[in-house]
Amino acid sequence: MTPANLRVTLIQTALDWHDPAANRLRFDRLTATLHGQTDLVVLPEMFSTGFTMAAEQVAEPVDGPTTQWMRATAARLNAVVTGSLVTRDGDDYFNRLIWMRPDGRYDTYDKRHLFRMASEQNHYAPGISRLIVDLNGWKVSPLICYDLRFPVWSRNRIGTAEGYDVLIFVANWPERRRYPWQTLLRARAIENMSYCIGVNRVGSDAAGVEHTGDSAALDFLGQPLCPDLEGEAEQTVSLDYAKLLSFREKFGAHKDADDFSLT
Repeated sequence: MTPANLRVTLIQTALDWHDPAANRLRFDRLTATLHGQTDLVVLPEMFSTGFTMAAEQVAEPVDGPTTQWMRATAARLNAVVTGSLVTRDGDDYFNRLIWMRPDGRYDTYDKRHLFRMASEQNHYAPGISRLIVDLNGWKVSPLICYDLRFPVWSRNRIGTAEGYDVLIFVANWPERRRYPWQTLLRARAIENMSYCIGVNRVGSDAAGVEHTGDSAALDFLGQPLCPDLEGEAEQTVSLDYAKLLSFREKFGAHKDADDFSLT
């Protein structure tokens, strides 16, 4: 049976610097009317603090306050909630994406590619594996920001256990590099023959870095599914599995993909 359409909500907003409580209240407001209206809510990278290298200062423990907030929010909305936050796990710090289900169970993905231009690799440990999750019969692969620049890591293997239907990037991507953000999101959608969702923040951070958002929902041809998002915005899109399957059956470029392995 073909899965039903998947409703995905993109939430683009400014973030309060190093203030998880204020940010959680912000997202409470932005998600207040979403119960029964969506299947998946996507928040930006480090949505509780802003993109920070002060890991020791702001990191939360595994299943800390923001993860507990995500659990309560997912239950309230009866939808998956995902986004990344600063987490301390053992002796290491991670830029960790949480995939929180309405029943309180969750999976995690640790950012693989750490942004060296901000010395992220000096403050966080890299992830070692991708995450592919099932949501209402859809396969979803969530990644984080700088991962967008590395197509091998996000490579789709349609028809295998490593295949997916929706690729997600949560980000704090600055205005000065907005063209690569917009271009690479489209490239990832086209080359992987999948829907692609990118959720970015807006506003300035504590270092004065400006973000214009440019969050996007794209189909498997790289075509937009919603208008360009400006400022604080909430947008829900509907992804059509039948259209995706029909395209893959008619245009089977994935069958000619090169074999390779990651080391």
